Amino acid sequence: MRSRGVLLTMLAVFIAGVVFSLSIIPEGIDMRLDMVMANDVLKTVEKNWERIEQGDYSGVTQQFAVLDQEGLLRYQSADGMFTGLNDAIRNRDAILDVTVQGVTAGKLIIREDYSAKHQQNKHQLTTVIAVSFFMMLVLGGLYVFYLQRAFISPFKKLQGFARNVARGNLEVPLNMNKNNPFGVFTESFDIMREQLAAARKSEYEANRSKKELVASLSHDIKTPVASIKAVSELMLLRAMDAKDIRQLNMINAKAEQIDLMITDMFHATLEELQELKVKGTEEYSSILDDILQNADLDNRIFHDPIPECMIYADALRLQQVFDNILSNSYKYANTAVTVVTYLTSGYLQIDIMDYGKGVDPDELPLLFNKFYRGQNITGQAGAGLGLYISKYLMQGMQGEIECSNRDGGFTVSLRLKLV
Repeated sequence: MRSRGVLLTMLAVFIAGVVFSLSIIPEGIDMRLDMVMANDVLKTVEKNWERIEQGDYSGVTQQFAVLDQEGLLRYQSADGMFTGLNDAIRNRDAILDVTVQGVTAGKLIIREDYSAKHQQNKHQLTTVIAVSFFMMLVLGGLYVFYLQRAFISPFKKLQGFARNVARGNLEVPLNMNKNNPFGVFTESFDIMREQLAAARKSEYEANRSKKELVASLSHDIKTPVASIKAVSELMLLRAMDAKDIRQLNMINAKAEQIDLMITDMFHATLEELQELKVKGTEEYSSILDDILQNADLDNRIFHDPIPECMIYADALRLQQVFDNILSNSYKYANTAVTVVTYLTSGYLQIDIMDYGKGVDPDELPLLFNKFYRGQNITGQAGAGLGLYISKYLMQGMQGEIECSNRDGGFTVSLRLKLV
C-alpha cells in the first residue's frame, strides 16, 4: 500500500514536470512584424529623405535598409546587410514603400532575423529537455533509494539471518524496522529463531539429563557388582568341591565383565559431558611396572625392563588405558601378552602384543569408533567403547595409540611423550 502511494506521488511529480516543460516551449516562431516600430522607422526615413542618416533611429531594434526608386542603396543601419531586393524578398524581409510628398520615392527593407529566433528556440528546447531529464534522473534516484531501503536492504538482512540460522547461530536476532513493508513477515522470522533456540536448549538439557542419569546409574551399579565380586572371591577361598569352584569362578568372571562394561559406559558418558578430565604430569617411567602389575589379573603378561625416563602422563588414566587393552586381549585372543618398551623420537613406545588371530585389515581404521565391535565378538559381551575411550585418554596425555596386525598376533602400540 505504501509503495503504491510512493509510485503515484512520483508519477504526479513527473507529469507536472512534463506539463511545465511543455508550457514554456513556444508554439512556433513569431512571424509577425512589429508594426509600431516599422511605422516609426518609415516616418523618420520619409521625414529625412534627403539626409536619411540624420534621422533618430535609437529606438529601432531591427536592421533596415533604404533603396531609391531605381533600387540603389540610399542607407543601411549596419554594414554588409543589404545585398539586393531579390535577396530581401527571398529572406521574407518586410518591404514598405517610402512616400515623399505623395510620390513613392523608394523602398524600406526591415530585416527579419529568423536564424536568431531559431537559435533562441533551440536554446529553449535544449533547456526544457535538460530540465526534464534532470527531473527524471532525480525521480529515478529517489525511487532507487526507496527500493534499496524498503526492499533490497530488508532482503539482504533476511539473507544474513537465514545464513546464521543454517549455521546454527540462533543467538543473532533479526534487527529490522517494523514499519518496513515486510515488518510482520520479518517479525515472524525472528519469533521462529527464538523458538528454534528454545527448542535446541531444551533438547540439550534433556540429553544432558539423560547422560547424567546414565553416569549416575553406572556409578551406583558398580557398588553391588563390587560386593558380588568380593563375596565370590571369599567363597572361592572356602570352596572345596570342584563344581562349586567352577561356578564361583564363572560368577566372579561375569561380575568382572559387568564391571568393565559399566566402567566403559561411565567413562564414555563423562567424556560426552566433558567431565572425563585428564591431568598430565611428569612421571617416572617406573610407574608402568605398577600399572602392568595391577592389570595382570591372570598372570599372563611378560615384559622386559622398562627404560628409565620421564614421561608426560596421568597415572590413573593410563591405568584405565592398559586395563581396556589387556581386557580385550584376554577376551578375544585368550593368550599370553608380551609388552615391549623402547625409546623412539620424542616418545616412549609400548607395544602390547597378544598371539590371537588379530582383526580383519578392513576393520583396523574402525576400531577406535564409538560402539564399534569387530567380527570376532561371537559369544563375547561388550559395548565397543574400550578403544574409543583409550584413544581419548591418550590424546589428553599428548600421546598416541594405534593398532596393527602382525604375523602371529595383534599389537596395540602406545606412545607416551618424553619430558
